[in-house]
Amino acid sequence: MTDLSTLRFFRTPAHSCSYLEDRQASTLFVDPQAQLSPELYSELSLLGFRRSGDYLYRPHCDSCNACIPARVRVDDFRPRRRHRRILKNNADLAVNREPARFSRELYNLYAAYINDRHGDGDMYPPSEEQFTNFLTCEWADTHFYGFRQQGKLVAVAVTDQLGDGLSAVYTFFDPALPERSLGVMALLWQIEQCQRLQLPYLYLGYWIRQCQKMSYKSQYQPLEILASGSWKEQTEPSDSGS
Repeated sequence: MTDLSTLRFFRTPAHSCSYLEDRQASTLFVDPQAQLSPELYSELSLLGFRRSGDYLYRPHCDSCNACIPARVRVDDFRPRRRHRRILKNNADLAVNREPARFSRELYNLYAAYINDRHGDGDMYPPSEEQFTNFLTCEWADTHFYGFRQQGKLVAVAVTDQLGDGLSAVYTFFDPALPERSLGVMALLWQIEQCQRLQLPYLYLGYWIRQCQKMSYKSQYQPLEILASGSWKEQTEPSDSGS
């Protein structure tokens, strides 16, 4: 176990928040010169850190704590009717582990996704450098799980393996197939992959109740959130799709 007290951290200047309008955000990064490893990554995930490229970070804002680390307790997860329907609709897809590096096929799908779904965000426009710097990593145990329909790549789940689970880093998919709900399907598959690997948690990143793009994570119950230094179960009222 790493002595976390010896790590250095750097904080970014305040900048516009990507999720909540009219708010300022700041991010805490682990010193990029530190000896990063899957083991250290696992320890810091318990404290709410995430990976972006070769960097480990977590939100560190002065006047806001809306970004709450969240994870699914996979052994107790029960898919809703909507989830079961999505899995059934995508039963024809084959899943393969792709090399966790840049390729033209992967990038073309990524660029189509960013252009269609995030044209107004800070990831637009996509670039090959952005793809590599954001998704790949020299030191993490990273896997690209590719979902293919009759050989055609339609979705990719970028997933890191941790000591106690998997971390859902990012998913991109063919925006021309909205009827398949490929983003939901990929997350459900990662929950199943945790179960196959006998890992107790799927880490989802940050749950933000006030942000529609991030509040969906509460649909995957039982969801645990990191609050006041400890992980505890978060519950949301059930809906008609349960």
